[in-house]
Amino acid sequence: MAQQALPERPDRSARLGRPLGMAAAGETVCGVVLLLPGGAPSGTRRPSPLSVAAMWPLGRQLAKAGQSEGLTAHVVRYRCRGWNGSAAHPAQDAQWAADEVVRRYGDVPICLIGVGMGARAALRAAGHPAVNSVLALAPWLPDSEAALSPDPVKHLAGRRVLVVHGTNDTHTDPELSYRLAERAKKINNEVCRFEVHTDGHRLQQHRPEVYALAADFALGSLFDHGYARPLTDALAAPPPIGLRMPLAAGFGTSLRR
Repeated sequence: MAQQALPERPDRSARLGRPLGMAAAGETVCGVVLLLPGGAPSGTRRPSPLSVAAMWPLGRQLAKAGQSEGLTAHVVRYRCRGWNGSAAHPAQDAQWAADEVVRRYGDVPICLIGVGMGARAALRAAGHPAVNSVLALAPWLPDSEAALSPDPVKHLAGRRVLVVHGTNDTHTDPELSYRLAERAKKINNEVCRFEVHTDGHRLQQHRPEVYALAADFALGSLFDHGYARPLTDALAAPPPIGLRMPLAAGFGTSLRR
């Protein structure tokens, strides 16, 4: 029996999760983080609630860190859990979410932050006019696709781009994220990549440092603040140094702006 083709667009709609931060308090929103959960290579079933819930701790920390700046964070709820080949449903949903932010809040800057498959969606959707920055955590970049048709990077010009990957990640290949960052750096100086040594795909061993780096990058990008010294150095350094920057233990506590 022939395998049934996946639908080009699932019938259900993408949604923004409840706001975390200033919008929830009814205050003026000056910048938005869109959090893009992980997923699966294929599948049109609804996303797992666990993948959405996994983004809440980072969203809450970002909302708290950016409270005085007018930051709001939303977790994007995809139409389906799969990337689904050339359909790239999560990337489409990220584009829709950016449009929805503009509709709700007006002309505010957006930072896309994704994990795994969501990191790939964030990188793909970064060309949206309202997006000024993108953080890709352990991005899923299939080896077979990377060899035949690498993900585009030209649209990343003019955005600030940060990639973070654990060196012991056995779920998504750190070397592929390095190659993507290397290609992006050739057209955009504001690209850097941090390596979290001995950590795996979920970046659990150094989660406080990863979250602190995410907050420093998001707030610095959205509100045009200075970054912490390691991030500033990574953006300024040429490859490979700025693309293999080690994330030091204690980032966010011992290191201050």
